[in-house]
Amino acid sequence: MSARKAAAPAAAEPDSELDIAEQVAAYQREFPTVDPQVETIVSTLSRVARRMAVAYGRQLTVLGITSAEWEVLKALVVAGSPYRLGPGELAKRLGLTPAAMTHRIDRMVAEELVTRKRDEANRVRVIIELTENGRDKWLESMRMAAVFEEELLQDVAPEERADLSGLLGRMLTRIEDTAP
Repeated sequence: MSARKAAAPAAAEPDSELDIAEQVAAYQREFPTVDPQVETIVSTLSRVARRMAVAYGRQLTVLGITSAEWEVLKALVVAGSPYRLGPGELAKRLGLTPAAMTHRIDRMVAEELVTRKRDEANRVRVIIELTENGRDKWLESMRMAAVFEEELLQDVAPEERADLSGLLGRMLTRIEDTAP
């Protein structure tokens, strides 16, 4: 081992993420014109979104489904009773290619979350339909999410929730309008 390598201390791995104030201070150090209030809001939203995604992912793992499968279940539920859509419509709603949608549906048919049938009125058309098992998985995921979400918002008063919902809605509209 060379003297140079021996003298260089190993870089310490951080035990955890910086807190938001430390992160924003680092941003300001490197980019002095950054607005600390904006960075605090955006960094907090980003961290909340990541933590929520992890929590939801854990819940889905308990149920034995993936987030990709949950998205298909959600699309079918949102379509309303009788919870059916064509694979092309599903792909469009989820922003997937038809090939990716076919692969996802194949897995879900094998797991008995959905069925794939020919449309009796138009034998060329295929219909994807939610099974009872798929609906049960979706409902249980919603029950689990509701508990988590109530805990997440326990420190936000009802009147603050309405304000927060409005503020976040406006932010989402701005993003969707400027960068769809």
